[in-house]
Amino acid sequence: MNNTMDYLTYFLSGIEILLFAYFAYAAMYIGVYGFASLFPRRQKPLQENKNRKFAVMIPGYKEDLVIVDVAKDALEQDYPKELFEVIVIADSFKPATLEALRKLSITVVEVVFEVSKKSKALNKCMQVIGDNYDVAMILDADNLMAHDVLKKINDAFNRGFLAVQGHRMAKNTNTNFAVLDAISEEINNSIFREGHRVLGLSSALIGSGMAIDYRLYKETMASVDSVGEDKEVEMKLLMQGYTIEYVEDANVYDEKTSKSDVFVNQRRRWIAAQLMHFKDYFFIGFWHFISKGNFDFFDKVVQMIQPPRILLSGILFLFTLISGLFHFFGNDTLNGFFVLGFYFWLPLFIVTMITLMIAVPRKFYTKKTFRALLSLPHGFLLMLMSLLKIRGAGSKFIHTTHSHTGEVKKHNK
Repeated sequence: MNNTMDYLTYFLSGIEILLFAYFAYAAMYIGVYGFASLFPRRQKPLQENKNRKFAVMIPGYKEDLVIVDVAKDALEQDYPKELFEVIVIADSFKPATLEALRKLSITVVEVVFEVSKKSKALNKCMQVIGDNYDVAMILDADNLMAHDVLKKINDAFNRGFLAVQGHRMAKNTNTNFAVLDAISEEINNSIFREGHRVLGLSSALIGSGMAIDYRLYKETMASVDSVGEDKEVEMKLLMQGYTIEYVEDANVYDEKTSKSDVFVNQRRRWIAAQLMHFKDYFFIGFWHFISKGNFDFFDKVVQMIQPPRILLSGILFLFTLISGLFHFFGNDTLNGFFVLGFYFWLPLFIVTMITLMIAVPRKFYTKKTFRALLSLPHGFLLMLMSLLKIRGAGSKFIHTTHSHTGEVKKHNK
């Protein structure tokens, strides 16, 4: 009996050490970049003064509710009209929607696939429209742009960058889940975009509100056929040594998740894509770091196993709470199951909480946010559900329905 208990204790202790190592990495990683985001960064000087021609590509699958408004909005850029073309890539749209789109001063590229994917739609579009563009600007079918986005993205290209991510932010905060999703987006902006750029590393791409040199993008996308096409493009760019810029004041408004089932589907797709890219690129990234000193690429690879922030904070809270109860109220037998114990888990939880508070913009410190935070336990359970359902999510298209057409208050800085 004693031997059995000893083996059980060793087994559970080993699991705890492995979990602690993983969550320590996760907490320290976001802590470093979250703290860095508080500091200003030095901008590269202008290298030229050129207005580039943009192909503003908007792929959509059954997005009849929002696409016409999005296309109209995209035409309102404060940028020379002859130097940008709005192109809607229409997959499975209704005839009435296609007719309304064709009445606008845009290009409509209809696509039909047996299995729809955003990567397929973008590749097909670039085959159809040709190469008479300097920059590929990618929007989602629900995105609205501040009127100066193309100008600010063009300025980043004039500073020598060939890949740029704009500041994607919430279009709507109409439900508790939408508020939490909006906060999550801003936390990621602080840690994975602004914080990285402050330390001289590349911004993460999001898949929309991003702009890449047209020829480079077309060449890169030609070998991409995955659900998480933005992350694969990101990996390929960093592997080649390109730096991805983040333009914090190029605001692109994105619809946030309002319903729990959409939340689960969306997170399920993201988690599956990240794990797939970690598996595919880990050894390549490690070799590039060792042989070429490409830390930017390797950093992106290990970023792929970062747990979602809601899972990280929730699990650390539970480990801290349970180990604390065992530490203060348990007996020697119970304490033996926590080889590290309360004073190891507590600092990780504190670091994570401070980082998240740093990363959340001050505008979210409101009563509305406090009410939304009451939904965090539900969100935590939904994230666990997402983990249980990721099988197959990395290989098939999971559609996120958009329906929010209301106007947003646009801020041009």
